[in-house]
Amino acid sequence: MPKLSPTMEEGQVSRWLKQEGDKVSMGEPLAEIDTDKATMEMQALSAGVLRKILIKEGESAPLGQPIAIIGEPNEDISALIEQAKSSATTAAKAETPKPAEEPQPAAPEPAPLETAPSSDGRRASGGRTLVSPIAARMAAEAGINLTSVQGSGPGGRIIKRDIEEAMSAKAQPAKAPAFRPIAPTPGARGQVYGPSAYRDEPVSEMRRTIARRLVTSLGPVPHFFLTSEIDMERAADMRRSLNELYPDAKISINDVIIKVTAAALMQHPQVNASFQDKTIRLYEHADIGVAVATENGLITPIVRAAEAKSLFDIASEVRELAERARARKLKPEEYTGASFSISNLGMFGIDEFTAVINPPEGAILAVGAMTAKPVARDAQVVVRQTMRVTMSCDHRVIDGAIGAQFLQTFKQILENPLYLFLSA
Repeated sequence: MPKLSPTMEEGQVSRWLKQEGDKVSMGEPLAEIDTDKATMEMQALSAGVLRKILIKEGESAPLGQPIAIIGEPNEDISALIEQAKSSATTAAKAETPKPAEEPQPAAPEPAPLETAPSSDGRRASGGRTLVSPIAARMAAEAGINLTSVQGSGPGGRIIKRDIEEAMSAKAQPAKAPAFRPIAPTPGARGQVYGPSAYRDEPVSEMRRTIARRLVTSLGPVPHFFLTSEIDMERAADMRRSLNELYPDAKISINDVIIKVTAAALMQHPQVNASFQDKTIRLYEHADIGVAVATENGLITPIVRAAEAKSLFDIASEVRELAERARARKLKPEEYTGASFSISNLGMFGIDEFTAVINPPEGAILAVGAMTAKPVARDAQVVVRQTMRVTMSCDHRVIDGAIGAQFLQTFKQILENPLYLFLSA
């Protein structure tokens, strides 16, 4: 398993591009590997024949563990296979958690009219349909009937690639089901239920990395939080006017927030900084990480030098980065090394929240929904578009007064967005 990204510690084989017995050339794509942030092509390091695949699609391996053997057609590889098995066993023992004090109670058998999925995602329905957990989840989200999908995995197993092909072949998107009251599941009157049946889905490399990084953030990094409410009336008017003049621009409120954040960071360089153990690193440009939700977790593609780019450039770049982030096609340099991050949950109707800092960055801005509410203006109550933002600060880098001054500047620019054009 090669190191395909700077933060990668292990990889998950998404798809083998070659099969056992195929000839391969040095540098030829051999497999697609899911790293912690993206899907990358792994290239063959030598020429020959792919004699043995040691790690199946959907399985993970730490860096350096053998995942396949390339050799000559008649070469004896038995010793290599045994060596690889020994390496895999050692790695598995190192990751095996200690047994729980009490054994996990056995899951109850399903009722006669039900079928229960097994731990590997299989479901019995007359015959057996084999499906990987991630493929099952993707099919459920896309409204795809698994019985209509032909599996291309081992033993006819339905894998991620099969669902992606089925999704692209659908002529019409699945319609949301009409609302209906939730009825109780039919069952025998007075039936006593034991612990719920369950199935375990493998954790993606991205989700595992998120878990590791968050553990090293909220505990070791001394967070404090600053919240401000902003009058968004003028910013909303500016955005609407720009999109009327340039319909193809499709500027969003989040694009405006990115540009304003970059402008404020240039005025407060102490916030555009990170803690480096013995030094505090001050960045010359505002490299803004923009949180994007994907099926495997959160990733933050970066708008580099956002202070030097126009709103139109930022809007176009963010759309392109988000599309490639969801397709897991980002390059490592496109999602590592931000100087400041923005997480916007306003589109989900969240009014206010706090975000966890992504080390070694010094701060992250949590953006809530823009909503109309009554406010006092010139001794009168009027309805205005308002938005609440909360900045999480690393107290090792940013003091309370510095963070407050940054938010004050951020608020002033958003409430008077013509400043962006005067300072350009």
